[in-house]
Amino acid sequence: MFISLHPWLNFFPTSLYKPSASTVKKEPTNSQPSRLHRWIITPILNQLKQGTSPAKISLTISLGITLGIFPIMGSTTIVCLLVGHLLKLNQPILHIFKTLVYPLHLALILVFIRIGQHLNNVPPIPFSIPQLLTRFKTDPLQFAKDFGIAALHGIEAWAIASLVLIPAIYFITLSLLKKLLPANKSEIRNQQSTIANQNQPDN
Repeated sequence: MFISLHPWLNFFPTSLYKPSASTVKKEPTNSQPSRLHRWIITPILNQLKQGTSPAKISLTISLGITLGIFPIMGSTTIVCLLVGHLLKLNQPILHIFKTLVYPLHLALILVFIRIGQHLNNVPPIPFSIPQLLTRFKTDPLQFAKDFGIAALHGIEAWAIASLVLIPAIYFITLSLLKKLLPANKSEIRNQQSTIANQNQPDN
C-alpha cells in the first residue's frame, strides 16, 4: 500500500514541503559603521579621496586638539574658525577634534592659569565661588584686572605647551594616516581620478 501511494506524491507542489527563500531565516548582520568610523575615520578618508595630503590633515588634527584646549572659556570655536581660515584647513575636521577635547579644555583652564602664575611668580588667585562674588562686589574694576591677568597667564602657559603638543600630535597622526592610506589606496585613487575627470572641460 505504501508503494502504491508513492507515485501520488509527485502531484503535490514542491512548495508544500520545501521551504521558500522568503521563509529562510537570515542571520542579522551588523553592517552599520561605528560612531568612531562615522565621525572621525570617514571624514578623514573623504578628504584623502579628494586629494588632501596626509600632512595637511595631520596639521588640522594637531591644531584642532591644541586650539581645543585654549584656556579661555567660550573662545575655542572662534579661534578654530580664524586659524582654519588663515591656514585654509578643513573646518569640519578641525572642529571635530576641537569638540572631542572639550572635557579636557574645561579641566585644563585652571591648570594653565596656575602654571602661568607660577612662571611669573604671581600668587595664585582664589577661584572659589564665594570669594569670586565677594571680590566682584567689592571692586569690579580690580576684579576684571586681576582675572584678566590670570587669563593672560593661562594663555602664556598654553602657548608654551602648544610648542610641544602641535609637533607631537602632528607626527603621531601623520604616521597613523600613512598606515591608513595604503589600505584604502585603490579606493582613494579611483575617487581622485573621478574628480579629475569631472573637472576636465568638455570638448
